Amino acid sequence: MAGICLLTASCSNENDVVSNPVETAPVRVEVNDFSMSVEDFAGSGGRTRATVDPSTYNDVKAITLAFYNGSTEVYKATHVKNDGNNSSFGSFSCHLPLGNYTMVVVGYGLLTGDVFTLTSPTEASFSPKARETFVKTQTVNISSTNAVTLSATLERIISGLQIISTDTRVEGVAKIRTTYAKGGLSFSPMTGLATANTGFTVDVSPSKPVGQPVNLASFVFLASDVQDINITIDVLDNSDKVLFTKTIPNVPFKRNRKTILRGPVFQTTAQTTSAFLIESAWLDETTVEF
Repeated sequence: MAGICLLTASCSNENDVVSNPVETAPVRVEVNDFSMSVEDFAGSGGRTRATVDPSTYNDVKAITLAFYNGSTEVYKATHVKNDGNNSSFGSFSCHLPLGNYTMVVVGYGLLTGDVFTLTSPTEASFSPKARETFVKTQTVNISSTNAVTLSATLERIISGLQIISTDTRVEGVAKIRTTYAKGGLSFSPMTGLATANTGFTVDVSPSKPVGQPVNLASFVFLASDVQDINITIDVLDNSDKVLFTKTIPNVPFKRNRKTILRGPVFQTTAQTTSAFLIESAWLDETTVEF
């Protein structure tokens, strides 16, 4: 996918028009890997890194590349992974005028109905749900017309939540609503942090039949690297009447980390929380029993 950026200038006299195309340089950007850093939750232990190829990592379905001159968008393109040959997925080519730019690359999950919007190096958002997100930003100087090749390894910036029920789905359940009291669906690519910290809700219709436990996943952009968030789980019927509800206070989240909530969803019980445990998976996981 290529984009051509050309600027022309002309005199005000329409009979004496002089075209002055600005010099441009061919630019190629290769997204090499998605990087996943792993460390213990307190940040006191060792840290390791793993990378995966973008064409083979199934949880990233799209990559958006943009170049900005200040806050002005100069070039933007999106690659969406298909079911066929994805050997060129994450390989971009364009022409840019000489100058200084901020390059923004975002790799993310994409399902039917999802909308991802990138408006500047400091503002991007998902609707209606956040997805797994990797980002790379860097300053790029185009000082001549010589070809430029850039490579980017994207870092995961989002935090995940998994809700695992220890009981089974009952009759009459139409959907489960998860409410985050803080965090958001928008973020700054420059910092990886949420640009709104007002919380949001996620509605999911369970795929598991009656008599089976449920397993729900969602994502949140945090306002800081580590953040405690109250999570409310509402079980609703077809008329949005609340059948069961519970709030788990001060659930610990960390960027590039998945938190697991494990407990009874389809019954009303007294609120209980226990010390969380660290497991190893998506990254290190934080498990809270409720």
